[in-house]
Amino acid sequence: MERGNHSEATEFILSGLTDRPELQVPLFGVFLLIYGITLVGNGGIILLIMSDPQLQTPMYFFLSILSFCDLFFSSTISPKMLLNFLAERKSISKTACAVQMSLSIAFADAESLLLALMAYDRYVAICKPLLYTVTMSRQLCKQLVAGAFAVGIVDSMIYTCFIFRLSFCSSNIINHFFCDIPPLLALSCSDTRINEIVMFIFTCCFTVGTFVTVILSYVYIISTILQIHSAKGRHKAFSTCSFHLAVVVLFYGTQFFIYLCPTSSYSIERDRVASVFYTLVIPMLNPLIYSLRNTEVKDALRRAMNKLLTNI
Repeated sequence: MERGNHSEATEFILSGLTDRPELQVPLFGVFLLIYGITLVGNGGIILLIMSDPQLQTPMYFFLSILSFCDLFFSSTISPKMLLNFLAERKSISKTACAVQMSLSIAFADAESLLLALMAYDRYVAICKPLLYTVTMSRQLCKQLVAGAFAVGIVDSMIYTCFIFRLSFCSSNIINHFFCDIPPLLALSCSDTRINEIVMFIFTCCFTVGTFVTVILSYVYIISTILQIHSAKGRHKAFSTCSFHLAVVVLFYGTQFFIYLCPTSSYSIERDRVASVFYTLVIPMLNPLIYSLRNTEVKDALRRAMNKLLTNI
C-alpha cells in the first residue's frame, strides 16, 4: 500500500531488523540460537523447580513464573521474526498484529510486576526473616502472581484498543520486526496525541511504580546487608543483589527508553536495538543470571542429573 492511498490497511508488512539480503540467513541463525537457548533455559528452570522438593520456596516459585513469562514473551515474537528472515513477503494480518502486540504487552507487564514481587520477597527474607514464612505464604504468592497476570491482561487490552482504533491509511509498512506501539503510532494517519498521553501516563504509573518498588526494596536490603558482620555473608548477599539489579536496570531501562520518548523523536534504529534486548536477549539471559549463578539451583541440577543417570 503506497502513501497517498487512503484505503484502510487490512494487513501490515514487517520490515524486520535489516533490508540487506546477505544478512538475512546469518541473522536467522543467530536468533534461532538465541530462541533455542531461551526455550531450553527457561523450560529447564520451570521443570527443575517443579520437580525438586528443596526448591519449593516463594523465591523459586516466583523464579519459575518469571521463566514462564520469558518463555512465552519471547515466543510471541521470535517465531514470526525467524520466519520473516526467510520469507519473501513479510506480511502479518491486522488481527495477528493486534494479538501479537496484546500478548507481548501482557507478558512484559507481568514480568515487570514479577521483578517487583521478587524484590519484595528478598526484602522480607533479608530484612524481616522471622516473619518470612508467615508473610510470604504459598497462598499469598499464588494470589500475587494471579494479580500480576490480571493487571497485564487488562493493561494490554487497553493499549490494544487505543492503538487499533486508529486509522492506518498512508502506509502499511511497519519499520520494525514485530508489532509494537511506537512504530504503529508513527505509521498511523490519525491524531495520536491521546494515545501518546495514555501511553505516557500508563508507563509512568505502572512501569515507574514497579521500578520504584524494586529500588526501595533494595535500599532496605542493602542497608540490612551492610549491618551483617560476616564479610562472606555480605559478599554473597551483594552478589545475588547485583545480578537481580542488572536485569532490572536492563529490562526497565529499555522500556523507559522506548515508551517514554515522544513520537516526534522516534528513531527506528534505536527502537529496534532496544527492543532486541528486552524481547529476545533478556529472556535468554534471565535463566543464566538468576539460576546458574545460584548454588541451590546448581545443586538441584546435579541431583536431577544424578537421578537421571541412575535410572538409565
